[in-house]
Amino acid sequence: MHDTMKKPRHKTPSAAKRARSASGADEGDRQDKGRWSSRRKTEVVLRLFRGETLDALSRELGVTPGKLAEWRDEALAGMQAGLQSREPDHRDGFIHDLKAKVGDQAMQIELLEKKIEILEDGLRPPPRRPSL
Repeated sequence: MHDTMKKPRHKTPSAAKRARSASGADEGDRQDKGRWSSRRKTEVVLRLFRGETLDALSRELGVTPGKLAEWRDEALAGMQAGLQSREPDHRDGFIHDLKAKVGDQAMQIELLEKKIEILEDGLRPPPRRPSL
């Protein structure tokens, strides 16, 4: 006998729906949910730099004004750091090595001081009992 019952098929998104989500046309539904990529954050921050208000963007995107202000401040800090940086030169490696050496020596001094303290504690006589 042939089984005339159809097997349940898993629903897969239609090709048109997959194409819409790949092109970003369907992004409006998901825009306020999930993680924000650095590219999307950049676009939002640029809109703030162009003069859009925190409140208007917050309502539109579903992101708190505090979070938007945090992204703006991080972008400004990154720009400042990028503009203040200098080209690395031959001295940078030397300075790094010297800092490592100073750190090692400071640790050795600290360990030796602890060892001296432990040894001196062993040389001290036990406390005397008061006589009655």
